[in-house]
Amino acid sequence: MIALENIALRQGSFELSDLSLELAGGEYGVLMGRSGCGKTTLLEAVCGLRRISGGRIILGGHDVTELPPAERGVGYVPQDRALFPTMLVREQLAFALVLRALGQAEIASRVDELADLLGITGLLDRTPDKLSGGEAQRVALGRALAHAPAVLCLDEPLAALDEELHSEMCRLLERVHRETGVTVLHITHSPSEAKRLAGCHFRLAAGKVTRDENGDCD
Repeated sequence: MIALENIALRQGSFELSDLSLELAGGEYGVLMGRSGCGKTTLLEAVCGLRRISGGRIILGGHDVTELPPAERGVGYVPQDRALFPTMLVREQLAFALVLRALGQAEIASRVDELADLLGITGLLDRTPDKLSGGEAQRVALGRALAHAPAVLCLDEPLAALDEELHSEMCRLLERVHRETGVTVLHITHSPSEAKRLAGCHFRLAAGKVTRDENGDCD
């Protein structure tokens, strides 16, 4: 679950205050709003990449407000994917597991599991410059899921894809959510994408988050 309680944060002249949001465990939620309204800033705060000046961040029932990103149990896919340019796909998927000092056999097994889930087994020995946009997005998703996070944060993960790849990635996200049970908070500008993927819709406007129980994102 994700619970943001009376969050306050500032980024230069931009400021959010007294902002709250609650997403139950295992739900798929989307956050919509105009460009510049603070969606990415809020997502980065959940991940621990942006320090808040007030309020609390609760993930999975635990107060993580003061915890560093690596200790929050969050997987994050930023808008630019942020793949390591010189690493092979298998190394990208293994990165978080190596940092956690897992054994080589366990890491190899998890990499194979992720590659099978995401349909990228044939890409494991490629570098990012040899990947298409859709392939790179799958790798970024796999890297975020590698350590089996309780929460997955996605910042416009489908925005740069063409119509065919967009539909394919929607199906993949549906499958990942169904098979892992991870709690997802997904930023998008697309009402159709939101309606297809999410059971819980939020909108950030005028510094406040509202929840639409009917799923109407228009």
